[in-house]
Amino acid sequence: MTATRLKNLLRDIGRARIGVVGDFCVDSYYLIDPSASETSLETGQATRPVREQRHTLGGAGNVVANLHAIGVKALSAFGIIGPDMIGFELRRLLANLSVNSDGIVVQPAGWQTHSYLKPIIDRVEANRLDFGLFNTPASDSTQALLSVIAAALPKLDVLVINQQFKSGIHSEVFQAGLNALLEKYPRVIALVDSRNLGHAYPSGLRKLNDLEATRLCGASYDPEDIIPRQESLDAARRLFSQWKRPLFVTRGRNGCAVIDEAGVHEIPGLHIIRKTDSVGAGDSMVAGIAACLAVGASPAEAAEFGNFTAGVTVQKLQQTGTASPAEILAIGENADYVYQAELAEDIRLATYAPDTSIEIAEPLPAEFSVRYAIFDHDGTISTFRQGWEAVMEPMMIQAILGPSYKTADRATYERIARQSREFIDKTTGIQTLQQMNGLALMVREAGFVPPAEILDAPGYKRIYNDALMELVKKRKEQLCRGELGVEDFTLKNAVALLHRLHRAGVRLFLASGTDEQDVVLEAQALGYAGLFEGCIYGANHDMTHDAKRMVLERILGEIGAGSAAHIVTFGDGPVEIRETRKRGGLTVGIASNEVQRFGLQPEKRTRVIRAGAHLVVSDFSQLDALLKVLRIPSSTSV
Repeated sequence: MTATRLKNLLRDIGRARIGVVGDFCVDSYYLIDPSASETSLETGQATRPVREQRHTLGGAGNVVANLHAIGVKALSAFGIIGPDMIGFELRRLLANLSVNSDGIVVQPAGWQTHSYLKPIIDRVEANRLDFGLFNTPASDSTQALLSVIAAALPKLDVLVINQQFKSGIHSEVFQAGLNALLEKYPRVIALVDSRNLGHAYPSGLRKLNDLEATRLCGASYDPEDIIPRQESLDAARRLFSQWKRPLFVTRGRNGCAVIDEAGVHEIPGLHIIRKTDSVGAGDSMVAGIAACLAVGASPAEAAEFGNFTAGVTVQKLQQTGTASPAEILAIGENADYVYQAELAEDIRLATYAPDTSIEIAEPLPAEFSVRYAIFDHDGTISTFRQGWEAVMEPMMIQAILGPSYKTADRATYERIARQSREFIDKTTGIQTLQQMNGLALMVREAGFVPPAEILDAPGYKRIYNDALMELVKKRKEQLCRGELGVEDFTLKNAVALLHRLHRAGVRLFLASGTDEQDVVLEAQALGYAGLFEGCIYGANHDMTHDAKRMVLERILGEIGAGSAAHIVTFGDGPVEIRETRKRGGLTVGIASNEVQRFGLQPEKRTRVIRAGAHLVVSDFSQLDALLKVLRIPSSTSV
């Protein structure tokens, strides 16, 4: 989806008219602060003092909240609540969003308003209290609900049908009545999101997750199972052949599949660096889809938009978050996708160029020819900085724990260490300053360091860079003294590849997330700076400046965007791979073992394929074969 199309959808969504019928709920968060706990005189038990409480719309209410946040102005809610304080709170929350709640029916007896009460202790959610699991809709409540829906349907573009609780509104009587209304008003698009009633509303478009879809087709997967892509697609096809209506099958971090009359459309997942919380992501997806369908978007476009919406909300922790138009635009204008997740995770699926270890993750375009080659530096050519992760990890742990570094219990220490390793893995390849900005956020979220003592990104970068440069300095000294040679600090045949490309007339560019002056000095020390003819780019102190993205934009500015098919990028990190894919270029992922400077590192293979690499090599030992795959004349030599 282009940025222009995304902006147009966000503009048009304002005129959508959408109703939501289903299981309305309130999610209540109680932040417990044990420091004020005392022993109850009545029970002898320690109290749980509540420092802060938050109440948000959940279930069908969260769909409404997401639609409102996206920009839908004409919203109507249809459901049943009880005569209790949670029901009162639900009405108040709907009124705050200017939602028409005339369709909210109060059942005097036999109904508790659905609610999840979530105590949060030390930033961890404790055992939840659930209300409304024993509800039974009364016949007069069901009829009243159907009556208000019947009056509202002619004025709606889309009706979202939410089913979250077995004890909710969806009795057999209600199902029959709603189906009759949908048949009477076929112009209204019904979008069904149901946990337990997949076959209940046959005229509706359906949004399911892969677990629900495969179970409807007879599979017996458990919620924690990884469901193979092909089985998800097969289940979607079977359900489409049954229902004859478009359906959306979400696959968690691996994106979404859309099945309609035009065939299968796979929407890739989004690469998200920050810690995520999937609570409410399905509601965000449904809201995004519904809003787009209401203004005439295709199912595939609606799914892509919904993917952006969910990508925003999963980054909002311990809340059923929503996504604003600005947030959706920010994530969608320059989206980072996850490609071929199953291939990335399972090397058994790999295919190779004949008689080589060059993995063909995606076939090369038929018309591709190389005129420009962009190289990442560290881990792609140079190994001067090999082991930087071992420098950054302890530095991050100390920064996050701060004054508690020496006194923290082992479980806390291990948790912070694991978070640090995961963050380093996700952010490999981006500017160090951006990584340090992420570290500053982690320090603030962890709460061990007093706010006044938390450094900014440049401050943390100075600490890290000082430690790393000590390592680099020692290696440069070894090189200068002749104790080690260039081949000891470069990947196998990397320098030979640079010479071969240069002799073939390919213009070379070096793009690194490391500070630019350091990249230039290191390339000079290793003897190949001249091959780049001044085109060496690194990070500066402006965090808005992304060296790799800047280089790609500059090249396209020089040769024209239509010539992207002449660019090949070599890199071992996700940033350069993704940015090249966005612009239509070819990518070679380097899954290098930097310690021995040749051979495969499986974790890097996974990383570069998920980022979108067309080819994967562990090093450049099969240089002639690689040049042949890239269609570079083999007659060039050093």
